[in-house]
Amino acid sequence: MSKPHRFRLEVRFGDLDSAGIVYYPRYLHFCHVGMEEYFRHVVGIDYPAFLDEHGLGLPAVRTEVDHRRPIRYRDQVELEVAVERVGTTSVAWHHRFWHEGTPEPSTEARIVTVLVDMASFGRRPVPDWLRARLLPPG
Repeated sequence: MSKPHRFRLEVRFGDLDSAGIVYYPRYLHFCHVGMEEYFRHVVGIDYPAFLDEHGLGLPAVRTEVDHRRPIRYRDQVELEVAVERVGTTSVAWHHRFWHEGTPEPSTEARIVTVLVDMASFGRRPVPDWLRARLLPPG
């Protein structure tokens, strides 16, 4: 697994459901935000540039989310993103949502993405340069 990248998550009022907690589909949106942050800070390229300049994308093909504690508006939460595995054409991501000062993550998500050519949407092998940046040493 790669060294995780962690950042403060901004939960907005529009992310909540009528019970006052984060609406469950928003977690997948947050995970995509986490992947974008990982690209910017670890891979060293903004995700839109990855799409435009390299003509590649990473759509999700499998998602799994475990909720242990709800997240509410104004909660101090950090999202931690790591790459669990890079396959021939796939990347497995691990996302953990942390409430400040808690020993266990509030929510965990595992998402598998597949590298595609944006023009044809056909699968492509993960290039060596991307593999090295997704799973940097240390």
